[in-house]
Amino acid sequence: MKYNVKTARSRWGTAAKDYEMGIDFHRLRQERFQRAQAAVKAAGLGAILCFDMDNIRYITSTTIGEAFRDFLDHYCICPREGKPFLFDPAVPAKRISSPWMEERMEAPITTLKGALPPKTNLPQEFARQIKRVLTDYGVEKEPLGLDICEIPMLRALEKEGITVVDGTQAMLDARQIKTADEIELLKQACSLGDAVHDRCVRAIRPGVKESDLVAIANFEFFRLGADRVPLIQAVTGPRGQPHPHNPSDRLIQPGDMVFYDPVVQFVGYKTCYYRTFICGKPNKYQEEAYETASVWLSKALDVFKPGVTTADVASAWPKAEVFGYNNEAEAFLLQYSHGIGLGSWERPIISRRFSFDHPQKIEEGMVLAVETWCGAADGSGAARIEEMIVVTKDGCELITNYPSDHLISCGIPGCEVFVG
Repeated sequence: MKYNVKTARSRWGTAAKDYEMGIDFHRLRQERFQRAQAAVKAAGLGAILCFDMDNIRYITSTTIGEAFRDFLDHYCICPREGKPFLFDPAVPAKRISSPWMEERMEAPITTLKGALPPKTNLPQEFARQIKRVLTDYGVEKEPLGLDICEIPMLRALEKEGITVVDGTQAMLDARQIKTADEIELLKQACSLGDAVHDRCVRAIRPGVKESDLVAIANFEFFRLGADRVPLIQAVTGPRGQPHPHNPSDRLIQPGDMVFYDPVVQFVGYKTCYYRTFICGKPNKYQEEAYETASVWLSKALDVFKPGVTTADVASAWPKAEVFGYNNEAEAFLLQYSHGIGLGSWERPIISRRFSFDHPQKIEEGMVLAVETWCGAADGSGAARIEEMIVVTKDGCELITNYPSDHLISCGIPGCEVFVG
């Protein structure tokens, strides 16, 4: 089924050049920090202290090895007034690579998720470090927003007399409307997803494992310049019903529906981008499942425009019982939409589970992933389709461009896609 929405593609190459404008990274750094700082003021905070690596990147336009997501050894402060301050394990390198941070950097003080024991008194040293910097900004008596933190660090901040409050909502406020450069980076990330879908559909055939598709997707993403591959969901045949949300080593067989979601991070920005294929020729139940999922998705896309609410979008989807689940809690993530950017799940979140009771307004400049699922009536598999969209002034545009208007058959001689 074809959607009634426009498509959009990246204009620029993925490398910076002197002869093409491309991404304006200087503007990107400025606009993201300005939005974060405006959110701090709007929330009535003196500053926000961020450990979440996506928030750190948004505020400071710096990053470090992805393993640091597990260490909490990397944080920053976004003050109400003034420029950001970074606490980074690689300050000497950042002085060279990130000169816009000037000298507003120093080494972090953390327990590495408790690996360094309490007797080191590191939480207390950390709290004194934060209070010193807040005092330099003149906001040590103002509420400090915090996104994520180890409990001993939180308690130490409180013992230093710092009023700690939730800072996550303010950062989500800042990030929910994307700048022009963010939208272009998301389009470029989707172009990597387009390529990976093409490589994988040409690899599908009897005897290929789900884990083989995971390997192919990882290789292709990194070949194309990905920062990180957070997740590849590859699900085949009867494993797709119900959706297990993880791949296995199952061998693909003729007649299997194959759906997968190659999630990539490119210059920090994420994709979420399911497609479904069939190894061989589909039977009528599989075609019906795919068409049903496509119709549900199309109805939701038709709703998106500035001023409607997440409840309006959710009303386009069926109740959980219609597609075989007991309730909306168990069916959560199936007929579903979520904001996407530096984070995989940003605002707004759209689901029949929450959106009717807590509707949010759709605004121009939001970027969302919209996804549907439908099982085949004969139990042979399921269809899972997902598109990423940019909300425009009069509707939305698709930025995921690999074909989804029909169930593509592949992997066996005589099919639509077969590589011998």
